[in-house]
Parts: sequence; structure tokens; C-alpha cells
Amino acid sequence: MAEEELNIPGEQDNEQEMFEHFRFSVDGGQSLLRIDKYLCSRMENTSRTRIQSAANAGNILVNDNAVKPNYRVKPGDVIQIVLPDPPREIELIPQEIPLDIVYEDNDVIVVNKKAGMVVHPAYGNYTGTLVNALMYHLQDLPLFKTGEIRPGLVHRIDKNTSGLLVVAKNEYAQNKLASQFFRRTTGRRYEALVWGTPDPEEGTITGNVGRNIRDRKIMQVFPDGSQGKHAVTHYKVLERFSYVSLVECRLETGRTHQIRVHMSHIGHPLFNDEEYGGNRILKGTTFTKYQQFVRNCFEILPRQALHAMTLAFDHPVTGKRLSFETELPDDMKQAIEKWRAYVSGRE
Repeated sequence: MAEEELNIPGEQDNEQEMFEHFRFSVDGGQSLLRIDKYLCSRMENTSRTRIQSAANAGNILVNDNAVKPNYRVKPGDVIQIVLPDPPREIELIPQEIPLDIVYEDNDVIVVNKKAGMVVHPAYGNYTGTLVNALMYHLQDLPLFKTGEIRPGLVHRIDKNTSGLLVVAKNEYAQNKLASQFFRRTTGRRYEALVWGTPDPEEGTITGNVGRNIRDRKIMQVFPDGSQGKHAVTHYKVLERFSYVSLVECRLETGRTHQIRVHMSHIGHPLFNDEEYGGNRILKGTTFTKYQQFVRNCFEILPRQALHAMTLAFDHPVTGKRLSFETELPDDMKQAIEKWRAYVSGRE
């Protein structure tokens, strides 16, 4: 949604889980001390209340066993803690922006994000984001009055990717969801239109994903594992249209731009993905009519062809498995129908 010892979130266009992972080994001379006090003294800008909330949600492990805030650390203990992103001091403006709400209860809200909407505020995008909309919709909840830059978020999808996101409505739910994304117990399925047809038509892409050496705004794959973080994407071709294919992608990890960079790495970039080379005509003929057809498809679908189709997770309070699915958005539907008709006409 394993992670490195410290997982720091990156820029706004990012599918990376929004949590941090810390690991401590207790010194041999350590006296018995409550774990919340112990961690508070070793973690900058982290309040004791935040640590206690993480412990109550089962997100603090000592020697691989969950402990409560009153556990007393001993010499030799190995402590692991997963925390949602730390608070950021910034003035956020609640905005009345329409939301496509798929599900909502007292603890979580599932939203179908439109393409073009940034998930959370960042440099250059302090208004018009999903968080601004949520702060208006959930303005009576304490978590959305704190001035945090990313209240309730535990994962995100790119600005120009559409689809499902779950957001926590309270701190306990946020901790429980962060734990699920960290332990990869969530389920996420995407559909993408890619150039060409992957061979084999069903497989797994494994390759570390990290910042591009020449352009820090995009990512690249490091097959030798020398840089970046472990990333795994499972794919399956759903339908072929001669020069492009509709592909299902299932995330095992959730790195920045993971599907986009993995598919580009195996030679099948997403259709009209400007950052990874998919906005050029990569397959097909040199006929003017065909090239005009592709340009028309680009106009219909002016973004990377990627949609977060399904999302599954365990409810943070009841423990019940929840699963959600959305239809492809109109721009992807129209582009796919054009390709289907084009292929049919040629045959």
C-alpha cells in the first residue's frame, strides 16, 4: 500500500501510501519506561496523544506483538510503529466542491475522484483539492478542524487518474487504515488503456521505483534494486484493439506513479500519458487518416488512461470487509468505444 524504515510522502501526484514507518531497538541500559513516553522522547514533532492513538489501533509492535500505551519497554526490545502522515501547519480553506460519494458512515468515506482534481494541497495547489472539498463536507469533525494539510488521508492517486479513495473521518480510523495499507491487506484494481499488447498477456512486473535521475518530477524503474523502493504490479489484458489494449492492473505495493512507470518500463506506456511517453503515436500505421483518428482519441481523453476501478479494505471499527467498484469515466469509455469501432471497421 515492504516499506523502508522511514516512509516520507512525496509530491502531490502520488499513489504512495500516506504513512511513516519507524523502527527502534532498545538499548541494553534502558530502564523500564512506558512505551508512549519512550517513543515521544525519540520522535520529533510527534505528540504523546498521537502515539497512544497508534497503540490503541494496534499500530505499535514490540517484538512483533501489538502493545498498549502502558507497555513498559525493556532492554533488547524491537519496536515498530506505523503512523499516518504528521500534521502540517498550513491554512486550509474549506470549499463547497461537489463530491461523488460512494459510501459514508461514522468512520470512513469512500470517494470516486474525478480526473483533474489534486488529492491534497501542495505548492501551487492550495485550493480546489479533494481535501478542500472534504474539509467543507466534514467541517463538524475534529480531524478536519486541525489545520492539517492531509486530514484523514492514508493513500492517494494522481491528479489525472480517476477513481476510488478511502478517507478516515477520525484518528482511530486513520490509524487502522494506515496499518492495512502498510501491511498490504487492502485490495486495489485499476483499468488502463496502454499502447500495444503486453506479452505475455498476463504477468507480474517487479522493479524498484524511484525518482528519475534526470527529472525529479517523474519516476523510473531500477531493475537492479540499486535505488528506489520495491514495487510489484500484476497485470492482465482484458481486450485488444490491434494497436492498444485495455489492461487490468492490481497493485501489490503503492509507489509513486507505479502503474504508469511499470507499464512504460515494459514498453507499453499508458495511452496519452504525457510524462511517460504515451502521448505520441507509438503503434500503428503512417496513414494520415489513422494519425488523425489517434489525435481525436487524445482530444477525447486528454490525460493518462488510468482509473482506480475497485477498492477493498476491512472496516476500521467493525472489521467487516468492504468492497467498492465504479464504472469507467466517460472519457475513457468514449476512447475505448472509438478504438473498438475502429478495429471492427478494419476487420
